Amino acid sequence: MKNNTNPWYWIPVLNFASGLPYAIIISVSVIMYKNLGISNEDIGVYTSLLYLPWVIKPLWSPFIDLYSTKRKWFLAMQLLISIAFLIVGLSIPLNHFFMISLAFFWMAAFASASNDVASDGFYMIALRKEQQSFFLGIRSTFYRLSMLTGNGLIVIIGGYLEQKYGDNQKAWSYTMIFVGLLMTVLTIYNYFATPKSEAANNAKASYSDSKKNFFVVFGSFFQKKQIGLILSFILLFRLGESQLLKMLTPFLIDPITVGGLGLTTQDVGIIYGTFGVSALTIGGILGGIAISRDGLGKWMLPMILTMHLPIIGFILLAFFHPASIYYVYATVIAEQFGYGFGFAAFMMYLIYVADGESKTSHYAIATGFMALGMMLPGMLSGYIQEFLGYGNFFIWVFLATIPGLILSRFLIYPKDFGKKKEEQEE
Repeated sequence: MKNNTNPWYWIPVLNFASGLPYAIIISVSVIMYKNLGISNEDIGVYTSLLYLPWVIKPLWSPFIDLYSTKRKWFLAMQLLISIAFLIVGLSIPLNHFFMISLAFFWMAAFASASNDVASDGFYMIALRKEQQSFFLGIRSTFYRLSMLTGNGLIVIIGGYLEQKYGDNQKAWSYTMIFVGLLMTVLTIYNYFATPKSEAANNAKASYSDSKKNFFVVFGSFFQKKQIGLILSFILLFRLGESQLLKMLTPFLIDPITVGGLGLTTQDVGIIYGTFGVSALTIGGILGGIAISRDGLGKWMLPMILTMHLPIIGFILLAFFHPASIYYVYATVIAEQFGYGFGFAAFMMYLIYVADGESKTSHYAIATGFMALGMMLPGMLSGYIQEFLGYGNFFIWVFLATIPGLILSRFLIYPKDFGKKKEEQEE
């Protein structure tokens, strides 16, 4: 698909608009409900269920492939998310705010998962292969930045308003209204910034796709070569990371007496909000550049190792508890850089797996399995950590990265996949 819109104008914001709703729904909702007096039992059950739309999104992703354009889909879903967040904010002062807000969080969750499907499909349609590999790091970086914005800035705003008003309901009502307005601004920007030539250039494909049966599109994914190995790799690649992400912040904040590092919330915010973000951004950009220059084959193993080896740093921190905070800075910087650099290989492989006539649906199926591979181990990570203690837990997390590494050596794909080709006249 040819278009004259510079990808730098729309890729960062489009991916920021994918990550922010996820952070609000999955993470910020927990803090909000806790401060509004909801019990831990209810928080655990209901906010965990909010993750489900991302796991089952492959079930309806073919409809996004078959009807209308990806651009219309993600704009409509982003608008729906904006409205849902606004209603959540307006519902908080009401007597039955918990069930009302949960209902609209559910609406936002399904819309957000659909937004991810459409945005991913649009990315693969709007860019050439070599552009896709280059901008992989940018996509990952801005998605992570949106997560940090949700878990950092939005929570800070909520906490500030709690202190200012002395009324948690008013504070979180205003906070969620602000989030809804922010999503509205992002939607308007994406309306004007994203390329608008998709419908014209894909009319023939849309006519052909409209004849397809839902089950044909869905089932064709499972007819790919090496599908058993592919699914195993997708499910196991993030086995270690899924547990690390859940227990890392508790490890940094928990007191030394229980095995943590005893850092303050402000310390954690500075480490991740400044040095961590910088390392993540640099790693993500370099990862995309590396693949676009040399292809996926050369960088798959080095990127996987770069992503997982920093876990050794957390093992050392857990056992030796160094007095200087600079060791923590160094470990977090290495972990964030490694994630930004290494995750580009995994995402590029998912693009290869999805490549074909129904790439939007197939990419959604692949990322749905990825979400399942994140959800199930993450749910068990707290129990494992409590049983093993932090030091042994990080050893287990490191060992959990080995199956994905081994499986990656048996995957068959073009070694130059994602490599930038010489520019040709258009």
